[in-house]
Amino acid sequence: MSQTFVLPDVGEGLTEAEIVQWRVAPGDEVAVNDVLVEIETAKSLVELPSPFAGTVGALLAAEGDTVDVGAPIITIDPPVSGDAAAAADVTVGRSAHGEPAAESDGGGAVLVGYGTGGQVQSRRRKVAERPVAASVGVVAKPPIRKLARDLNVDLAEVTPSGPAGEVTRDDVVKHASQASVFRNIETPAWPDVREETIPAVPAPASAGADAPSAPEPAEGREETIPVKGVRKAVASGMVRSAYTAPHVSVWTDVDATRTMELVKRLKSSTDFADIKVSPLLIMARAVIWAVRRTPMVNAAWIDLADGSAEIRVRHFVNLGIAAATPRGLLVPNIKDAQNLNTRELAKALEKLTLTAREGKTTPLDQQQGTITITNIGVFGMDAGTPIINPGESGIIAMGAIRQKPWVVDGEVRPRWVTTVSGSFDHRVIDGDGVSRFVADVASVLEEPALLLD
Repeated sequence: MSQTFVLPDVGEGLTEAEIVQWRVAPGDEVAVNDVLVEIETAKSLVELPSPFAGTVGALLAAEGDTVDVGAPIITIDPPVSGDAAAAADVTVGRSAHGEPAAESDGGGAVLVGYGTGGQVQSRRRKVAERPVAASVGVVAKPPIRKLARDLNVDLAEVTPSGPAGEVTRDDVVKHASQASVFRNIETPAWPDVREETIPAVPAPASAGADAPSAPEPAEGREETIPVKGVRKAVASGMVRSAYTAPHVSVWTDVDATRTMELVKRLKSSTDFADIKVSPLLIMARAVIWAVRRTPMVNAAWIDLADGSAEIRVRHFVNLGIAAATPRGLLVPNIKDAQNLNTRELAKALEKLTLTAREGKTTPLDQQQGTITITNIGVFGMDAGTPIINPGESGIIAMGAIRQKPWVVDGEVRPRWVTTVSGSFDHRVIDGDGVSRFVADVASVLEEPALLLD
């Protein structure tokens, strides 16, 4: 009998998703883990593989439809066999009443990327109860295995920290890290504790107002674009950030000539022959270095349930890079960037950029960021006042690097000049700290030798 596949929660607290493209049609034969459909969540494009083998029956949602988690989206008829003919109807994900679907000892299908076990587990099931398939050697999802291959990490040597004993992305990245960077006698070492909290004042109540209704577009002279997917998520996040975090912005011009010289040397180095190198690499290292000297720019304001608030100081850097993609603005981040040396950071930046351009950035890649860089210089802009990414307290912008007249030792000379600007949450950090941070970033761009281990 037919088996029904419902829209699962893909691991980011998903409540709904848009059906972007069906990869199958009624009558198609599919195997377990064949891709059925591409969906767009608020953050990412995600391919959903089939937990069943059989023949596609009906597509229960059309391309462009927005579907709630738990809603049925496709039916699949099982292969004709004695076992299959005797099987009862099966629904993967949730039952029609929203409860976890009944488990079966038959089928044993694994939905790649969404946990393991006979069926996809309900969002309501506790993590500790989620079964994990016994695989050869190590339990790890396919994206984690690919990351391990890319970083030349033997998963058998990695200590897993996942709630069900699986190897996580952070486990692989930490194992691949070879040395800590930016040892400087005037710069404190990263503390052993990853986070600490500081009591803060209660968060102010937000005032709302009824929004006026929008006029109908004039036929032929205007068009309407539905607000959904990435654009909806960006709009919601930016409004929330702009109206809850009091932004303060600063900027300074920088002689980046030595940075350009270093980039040129790295490009000609055999150690970087297979990696793209740009001034963004030096900017990224400068931000990580400066964060360690002014940790509050890397903190987060947390509103508590009792109306009070606290400031959470992160002693690690998940470095976000704002990326303009065909799907809209994404901000993937490099986890534990403070542990990467220059070559490792360059590889991470290259991979992040390519993944974003290909539309393959995952929800995990965009979660848990601590501070963001936006490279507005690639669009020819000199400076800006960017809006802080929600959940963070600082965003720093790198402007275009241009040859300009600059006074050096009392003489006007042509130099490579850029502008470093940024916005910060004034609830978390004051002007003196913001100024020190931006000045530190500028000093590294002026003299990259400050980064020597």
